[in-house]
Amino acid sequence: MNTYNTHETHSYWMDSVEMPPTKALDKDLMVDTCIVGGGLGGLITAYLLMKEGRSVCVLEAHELGSGQSGRTTAHFTTALDDRYFEIERLHGEEKASMAAESHQAAIDEIENIIKEEGIECEMQHLDGYLFLAEDDHLTTLEEEFRAATRAGLIVKLVQQPPLGFDCGTCLCFPRQIQLHPLKLLRGLADAILKKGQAIFTNTVVVDVQGGEQAFVTTRDGHTVRAQNIVVATNSPINDLFAIHTKQAPYRTYVVAGLIEKGRFPHVLCWDTGDPYHYIRTTPYSVTHDLIIVGGEDHKTGQNPYPEHSLQKLEEWARTRFPIESVRYRWSGQVMEPVDAMGFLGHNPMDKNNVYVITGDSGNGMTHCVVGGLLIRDQIMNRPNPWQDLYDPGRVNLKATKEFISENANVAAQYTEYVTPDHVKSLDDIPEGEGAVINLGLKKVAVYKDEVGHLEFMSAVCPHLAGVVHWNSLEKSWDCPCHGSRFDCHGKVIEGPAFDDLTPVGHKDRPKDQDSISPPPA
Repeated sequence: MNTYNTHETHSYWMDSVEMPPTKALDKDLMVDTCIVGGGLGGLITAYLLMKEGRSVCVLEAHELGSGQSGRTTAHFTTALDDRYFEIERLHGEEKASMAAESHQAAIDEIENIIKEEGIECEMQHLDGYLFLAEDDHLTTLEEEFRAATRAGLIVKLVQQPPLGFDCGTCLCFPRQIQLHPLKLLRGLADAILKKGQAIFTNTVVVDVQGGEQAFVTTRDGHTVRAQNIVVATNSPINDLFAIHTKQAPYRTYVVAGLIEKGRFPHVLCWDTGDPYHYIRTTPYSVTHDLIIVGGEDHKTGQNPYPEHSLQKLEEWARTRFPIESVRYRWSGQVMEPVDAMGFLGHNPMDKNNVYVITGDSGNGMTHCVVGGLLIRDQIMNRPNPWQDLYDPGRVNLKATKEFISENANVAAQYTEYVTPDHVKSLDDIPEGEGAVINLGLKKVAVYKDEVGHLEFMSAVCPHLAGVVHWNSLEKSWDCPCHGSRFDCHGKVIEGPAFDDLTPVGHKDRPKDQDSISPPPA
């Protein structure tokens, strides 16, 4: 069984799948396309290009599916996190129709691949229901019904939906898909490996260079030369600035509880709240299903009590569903673009043979497949009708308000350099927890392990120098600027940073560990 980061809350999917055996890259390679990231975005792109006769290799920093693909709730849907009437406002009616078309094409594509490869991944067709949050009004559903219909979707308003709890009128999206995400990844990986293509895990990429002599370099010093490079790492590790000004990282939370079979129908559900909630079930035993409920999103690194988000989510779920016991709790990270559409295709301010898949906006599964289809067409020099809609280099003036708001939020995080210590004394740090302190002019992240040993490391994120915050739920250091995350020992677990937090040498630590120097004036 694969070993995942034991410091993070654990998803149900990670308990139930063994991935095909892979190893770290131990030599230089040359392929047609090098793909960075071993989640659904990376594997589906590799698969689609392989079917075109291209040689591919996939490089994954940890294990296949150990990132967001192992933490998703795996809704494949045309009901988008950002409402169709909002997409119309930002992009126009024609592009809202393209958004619907692209997500339907992704659902059709994944269904065809599952059938062609014989992948057993618990795929089910089912209806999806959008229902009103408690403080919302019916006009929201009516407006979304009209916009989704204009976009070409077959939707219907349902007065008495078969959901088992009182939620009023719903908007029904027929024939959506749910599945087991890691079983899907295993099937894709098996298909790629059987065709003689390469997948390497525990291989950390530290440099991506496009152009005529394009290459990827790993931390161990090996080089993969390629005609094209695709970065599918949720938040792109190859982009220093451009895309990160146009999207923001959010933590999202999930609880999965036992529910007696038949007590909740096999459907997908979403409410219209902000943050919104999302619901599905999956088989668990002869007598029970797991009901999987997500939501309570917040900006990464900007919630001092993330465990409260899980508690609030569990309370929300228990008031609506007859949950006998909660078996799993976990969180994940989504990237929210300022104009509601993902960033798929040529990386801005880069060579034309470097591509990205990012900006999932809560629809990561379907979105990854859209990205794979679009980038395949770009690499194969085919026209694709969605190219402008998802263009990573686009500037949408209608989203100026959202752009300014998100970047003002990021700028505000840099005031952390002049804030006081998070604790008065190192003794105040509980065992198994961390805190940021001032050592002279330096911001230092201090972790106290379960036996009281202290570890000191720079609290400055190596991406763009934000000051990390301690995440008591995940036992991680999270950057509130662009979402980089590091384990309790400072090892990077999520980009855009690809370097670890720098250890602080003994000579820079306080001689008396009970004393903490005051912040700079």
